[in-house]
Amino acid sequence: MFKHKHRLTHIQIISLGYLVMIAVGTGLLMLPAASASGISEGFETALFTSTSASCVTGLILKNTGECWSVFGQAVILALIQIGGLGFITIATGLFIMLNRRMGLHQRETMVESINFTKVDGIMRLSGRIIRGTLIFEGAGAVLLALRFIPEFGAVKGIWYGVFHSVSAFCNAGFDILGSPGGSLTYFNGDILVNAVVICLIVIGGLGFVVWSDIGSSGFRFRRYGTHTKIVLTVTALLLFGGAALFFIFEKNFTGSGGSTGTRILEALFASATARTAGFNTVEISSMSGGSKLLSIALMFVGGSPGSTAGGIKTTTVAVLAVFALSRMRGVRRPHVFGRCIPEEAVKKSASVFLINLAFAVTAALIICGTQPFEVTDVLFETFSAVGTVGMTTGITPELSHFARYLIAFLMFIGRVGSVSFSMAILEKRKKDPVTYPEAEITVG
Repeated sequence: MFKHKHRLTHIQIISLGYLVMIAVGTGLLMLPAASASGISEGFETALFTSTSASCVTGLILKNTGECWSVFGQAVILALIQIGGLGFITIATGLFIMLNRRMGLHQRETMVESINFTKVDGIMRLSGRIIRGTLIFEGAGAVLLALRFIPEFGAVKGIWYGVFHSVSAFCNAGFDILGSPGGSLTYFNGDILVNAVVICLIVIGGLGFVVWSDIGSSGFRFRRYGTHTKIVLTVTALLLFGGAALFFIFEKNFTGSGGSTGTRILEALFASATARTAGFNTVEISSMSGGSKLLSIALMFVGGSPGSTAGGIKTTTVAVLAVFALSRMRGVRRPHVFGRCIPEEAVKKSASVFLINLAFAVTAALIICGTQPFEVTDVLFETFSAVGTVGMTTGITPELSHFARYLIAFLMFIGRVGSVSFSMAILEKRKKDPVTYPEAEITVG
């Protein structure tokens, strides 16, 4: 793939890499050995599942624990791991293990894939990413296995621990428990399982650049870069602010029969998982309208740049919010934490926001116009797909064939990035030499 560096841009390489990964995953999942029944699940189910796993989303047509064999589940887990870290990161890790040097073009592609700012130090950061991933996923697997082994036995308990740890850290939302209410509803109120999964989701969603900053500066907020400060601040606001709202909205719905402690745990889990993880400890279809709307908003925001999470990213929302507040206050140049925000960052944030919103809303209009679903459920589905979240009110298996492919497309562009996807398709090598005169347009 790197051999055609004179033909493909970095963004095109990344996009093509995900397509190849999805294709390989589809082929493996179509094998009879991948199905629990021993009969091939067919192209559509395999393609949808492979796309969902590669793009770390979690939307499914059939129950993962019941439909797929251990081999099929292992294929899904491999796709989640590669998709979560990014295949470029995995390739870089292999270069490091084999003690081989990477060329400048390959390093630049790595920089693009994890949203890093410079080529210098990218190999060192790649090593930290892989080591950190193994540590966090390993610790999560051990802690979850402590709870799963007494419940399911040693073999299944260990496998369930590994699978759900990787799925949570990569913000994928796939589960193989087969709980009646879906996902982790069987462990609703279980402090160990909920706490471990929440921690894995949050850590995976912070981003590799933030990891590097914390690793270099320790737990000293003042010493962090502006990017890290924004990510940590917005993450905390969304996590705890969202939990407070879920606690209020679900008082007379899913939380009506639980204790205060259980309701707090449910609210915190709902707030964490809505930011692209896709797990749930309560039935989503039973949630209040306010909670569904809040979930859509959180799914749209997602995690942070260069992380295992999707969405438009925390920094995008922060840049737009600071820019809007600056305009309201009459401040000429928006600034945060003592640093001015570049104009290019504002332009890119606006593009990401509008393009993702357009994709999700347009897809929802198409589905609503072809199938008799509630508009809230359809919006929930499309925002979940474009944000690579995986949460659903239960309509995924009932979607038409065309709608399934549309959702799969949303998952793909959500993982690659809507702006990156557009650039990969439309990018030109030469700039337009024509400069048009500015127009006078009244706005607002």
